[in-house]
Amino acid sequence: MALGPRLELRQGQSLVITPQLQQAIKLLQLTNLELEAYVEGELERNPLLARDDRDNEPEAEPVRAETPEYSSDQVPDGAAQADMDAGPTDLSPGERDAGDGDTREPGQAGGDIDWSRAGRGATFEGEDSLEGRLTRDKTLGEHLHDQLAVARLSEPQRVVAAVLIDAVDEGGYMRADLIDMAERLGCELAFVEEVLAVLQGFEPVGVMARDVRECLSIQLKDRNRLDPAMAALLDNLELLAKRDMNALKRACGVDDEDIREMIGELRALTPRPGAAFGGEPSQPVVPDVFVREGSGGLWLVELNTDTLPKVLVDRRYHAKVSGGARTDQEKTFVQDCLASANWLVKSLDQRARTILKVSSEIVRQQDGFLAYGVEHLRPLNLKTVADAIGMHESTVSRVTSNKYIATPRGVFELKFFFTSSIASSSGGEAHSAESVRHKIRQLIDAEAAETDVHSDDAIVDILKEAGVDIARRTVAKYREAMRIPSSVERRRMLRAAV
Repeated sequence: MALGPRLELRQGQSLVITPQLQQAIKLLQLTNLELEAYVEGELERNPLLARDDRDNEPEAEPVRAETPEYSSDQVPDGAAQADMDAGPTDLSPGERDAGDGDTREPGQAGGDIDWSRAGRGATFEGEDSLEGRLTRDKTLGEHLHDQLAVARLSEPQRVVAAVLIDAVDEGGYMRADLIDMAERLGCELAFVEEVLAVLQGFEPVGVMARDVRECLSIQLKDRNRLDPAMAALLDNLELLAKRDMNALKRACGVDDEDIREMIGELRALTPRPGAAFGGEPSQPVVPDVFVREGSGGLWLVELNTDTLPKVLVDRRYHAKVSGGARTDQEKTFVQDCLASANWLVKSLDQRARTILKVSSEIVRQQDGFLAYGVEHLRPLNLKTVADAIGMHESTVSRVTSNKYIATPRGVFELKFFFTSSIASSSGGEAHSAESVRHKIRQLIDAEAAETDVHSDDAIVDILKEAGVDIARRTVAKYREAMRIPSSVERRRMLRAAV
């Protein structure tokens, strides 16, 4: 057989992820804060992108979310029109001029709302005021540095004290290793310990301690209550945690009345002295979807338009710069910017529709939870939702990642509604793992009133009578995940309370 070059024609199929598709996938899994930052970067990079402030004009109608309405056995047909797996085919309203007509089909999810041009995240009333920016609680570190400024210390001691204060955590504990700090500062360990002893006299009492025992010891010294019996109690805090009163009395050499008084004094102390001071302000969770009850027991689902970016393609500016482009490089740059802007607006619109579509199906599947509580949470997985709405599981996973939904029962991450199933002992419908955990907690919470403690085996028997087929090791795993002590420790706690 002779060897030589030749031409062949072959056909094949392959999945090619274009940069535009990669961008759409990336946008789908971003949180609302990450999405806002991404869009801000695109606005700075792409001159053809602009914020759409038309809804702020007096003649413009405000953007309002028209929510789908459905019952537990019916999903709105409009929600089935959007599919993240397929590329966006219709023009997004954000890329049309202000005078163009609306080409959206009436049946599409969200009605005639342009989710890509919805308003930016709203702030609380007065949050942007000057007073709101300048006033805040003093942090623990600032409070300690203020005391250091008036303390009678030498300059070397002040340097070491400043470094020690910077190593304090939010609870008021000094977490740095003194030996490493002495080596780093080039001084003796005894000198660092001397400065630490001075700082432990600062307010609040108990601050700068290295562990819980030292923190409580400092507070007891301040109250002149650190006697040998109390010191022995601090040395056996693990026995106190186990509620082993007999061992505690032997270790401290006291009787029942004395041990109760000593425990009462410990309870009056503060194990986290720095918790009373302000720290970094916590950011509240801003939901991406709202769910509210409508008429006739139906649930209304709508997007939080305040979390969605509001951008459009500036057609007038494009016409101006494209007409002035002379070289091929300039024309290519303008065309690339136009294509990137168009795709971003379409991707934002498609992202909003996909979130609404997935959220609507989750609400349809978990309407029992919304109506009656966690005991009626159904087992649910990604495949069930993906099959119901005609998407891939990976798409549903990206949508539910770091997205939150506000319901009448609170704000939850979308992944909260996906729980494993536990078989029913009676052969009926399976139970959600979250609802079973809730039942276990209810049984244990009722023990104080019944003065009876259920072992893990007893909980298994009770749950099987209620129709839940569960193993003892599963009960133990759920109990430990909820940080509930064993039956032996709970029995000691009940006896100590009596």
